[in-house]
Amino acid sequence: MDDISNPDAFLEELRADQPAEDISHQLGQVIAGSLSNGLEVRLDRDQALEELAVGRYTVIRAGSRIFFGMITDIALDSANPAFEKMPPDMNDPFVREVYLGTSTFGRIHVSPMLILDEEELIPQPVKTIPGHYAKVTTATAEEVGYVFGEEGQHPDAEGKKAHFFHIGEPLDMEDVKITLNLDRFVERSSAVFGKSGTGKTFLSRLLLAGVIKDHVAVNLIFDMHNEYGWEGTAEHTSKVKGLKQIFPGQVSIFTLDDDSSRRRGSNPDFTVTIPYESIEPEDVEMLAGVMNLSEPQIGAMYTMRRRMNKTWLRDFLNDAWLEDNYGGYDPETDKKRNPMKALAEELGQPQQTLAALHRKLEKFQRYDFITNKGVENSVQMILDYIQSKRHVVLEFGRYGDDTGAYLLVANFLTRRIHQRYVSMTEEAFGDEREKPSPLVITIEEAHKFLDPGIASETIFGTIARELRKYNVTLFIVDQRPSGIDPEVMSQVGTRVTLALDSEEDIRAVFMGVSGAQELRQVLARLDSKEQALILGHAVPMPVVVQTRRYDSLFYKQMGSVEGEELQQRAEQNISEFRSRQRKRLT
Repeated sequence: MDDISNPDAFLEELRADQPAEDISHQLGQVIAGSLSNGLEVRLDRDQALEELAVGRYTVIRAGSRIFFGMITDIALDSANPAFEKMPPDMNDPFVREVYLGTSTFGRIHVSPMLILDEEELIPQPVKTIPGHYAKVTTATAEEVGYVFGEEGQHPDAEGKKAHFFHIGEPLDMEDVKITLNLDRFVERSSAVFGKSGTGKTFLSRLLLAGVIKDHVAVNLIFDMHNEYGWEGTAEHTSKVKGLKQIFPGQVSIFTLDDDSSRRRGSNPDFTVTIPYESIEPEDVEMLAGVMNLSEPQIGAMYTMRRRMNKTWLRDFLNDAWLEDNYGGYDPETDKKRNPMKALAEELGQPQQTLAALHRKLEKFQRYDFITNKGVENSVQMILDYIQSKRHVVLEFGRYGDDTGAYLLVANFLTRRIHQRYVSMTEEAFGDEREKPSPLVITIEEAHKFLDPGIASETIFGTIARELRKYNVTLFIVDQRPSGIDPEVMSQVGTRVTLALDSEEDIRAVFMGVSGAQELRQVLARLDSKEQALILGHAVPMPVVVQTRRYDSLFYKQMGSVEGEELQQRAEQNISEFRSRQRKRLT
């Protein structure tokens, strides 16, 4: 039997054999606080203040309840204000020993996030607080696991089958996995926010890979800068794998620019084109801010559509057609007519309005993907792939830097796909098996689609407000959350936020979030890369993580085969093929 005559020595020996993240140690005790403002904790004498950081997890036990919280602020304090004005001589070791931890001490602010019952260990909302002098300790890996769940597929806290995806590790707790409930992640619209250069695309690809691997939903990704499909760029290496390289049998690449996609080696499955006759004023109205369209010009488009039917845009931009139909000589004046003036008179519109609109819409003639030819229905092709549970990445090629092209195509396709989803969902009413596959639509530069002035009228604002009524949700990737309509932001279920500089953007991220003031301090101190604050529908409580790396190890964990293993599999397939061929010939 072990000698436990010295309990302290025995405990130290026992702890030495355990990983650091499995050992809890006392930080201090609760001395003040409230449910609305959080708890003030006085640190123990031997607790070094500089070893703590905002975002760290704490545990407070009070009776049978375990309060799980987060450090949101760190401060210096003293028993007597005079110490601030006349500090003692800390060069004397005796004086230092007397004062530190007694007259002067550290304190932390802890925000309780949820409560665990010691018997059931099911996370519950915080509706009370622990009493005075309750002991505050660091959270162990086991306790973090109780809160966030293990990676893989298993029932969630409500007993529903769920897929939990490893998104990163807590600060200062290596090898402890923080998981995100993917089923809840796609259940409502979600977002990744962060200033330029923080790694939004990497984190978005990582999350989308989790959705693909676990078959939680089907994705339609509007890939503005050609980073999601075949290959992407990175600072630490020349290239990183896109989603099709990791999941070759599940991801398909569509493109607006076939030449660009093939030069980059993505070998697209389909080239998307849009006939002039399919474009409606609602598709162009979305570009009002980008193209500087006025209200009279937007109204003129609707008038032309009513008078000229489906061919309104093609005919309006065709100078030869305008000349043939509205030019020539006026028999009354025997003078050559101005086609634009004649069209304006027929439509009851000012000539200046039509002339300005014509100049702005001429930009469409430079888009090779808009065509006069009868082409295969791109919307139907995308729907066919989605319904066969294949994920679609739409590359924009050379049009990626053209915001107008991005807005036009994303709006055009989304409006029609959403219409079909509404029809299919209503037709399947009462029969869950007939409902269309859950669809997540990824959009970048989302604030241009969801600006407060237009969000209430756009299809993207409609999808966000519908939650998952018709099995369609948004995945928003943006660096300016303050530019998104507040009503839409309130419907974003899960927010994954990297570093932000603007106060307006930080304020927008926490709109409608309980305890926002404390969490703002945490967000403001994130590293510029690979750290994120996650809050909302897919996690039981706000969490700061060191994000998982998007690298060769991640590819392998997602099931991608490469290197020697790929060569061996290729050789095995060739051998099996030749064997079948020999048997067939004999």
